[in-house]
Amino acid sequence: MQCMQIGEQLMDMVAGVPVPPAVEAHVRECTSCAEHLVSLRRTMNLLEEWQAPEPSPYFEVRLRARLREEAARPRSWFEWLRKPALALATVVLLAVGGMLVVPGHLAAPPEQVALSAPAPGTAVGDLQTLDKNPDLFANFDLLDDISANEPEGVNP
Repeated sequence: MQCMQIGEQLMDMVAGVPVPPAVEAHVRECTSCAEHLVSLRRTMNLLEEWQAPEPSPYFEVRLRARLREEAARPRSWFEWLRKPALALATVVLLAVGGMLVVPGHLAAPPEQVALSAPAPGTAVGDLQTLDKNPDLFANFDLLDDISANEPEGVNP
């Protein structure tokens, strides 16, 4: 048997679990595995002797005081995002809001845009006249003639 395969079963030997006779024979013949087994036994003996230290008598009192201080500490407005449900809700709202702001989604349909015609002689009216009549692009003097023929009371 190889040492790598034996190494996995050495802990069983330390714990007193029965192992195949071939493993025991390999440990008797291989000095490296035998040293590893002795090292594991020493480590386990040290762990069995170890005692956890007792906390100081005022540990619980100091812990409770610290918890009260933390609960009374003013929180920042951004700290609520630490809660996963609120953070997820914020991400979803931002995603939905981002999809609504995509260009083209906010534009009104054409039948709703042209509710009232702008007065001729205004910037919007002139632009719409240019848009409807491509001949005006060739001769801007025609645009001046349109403005001159406007009815009274319309300010250019």
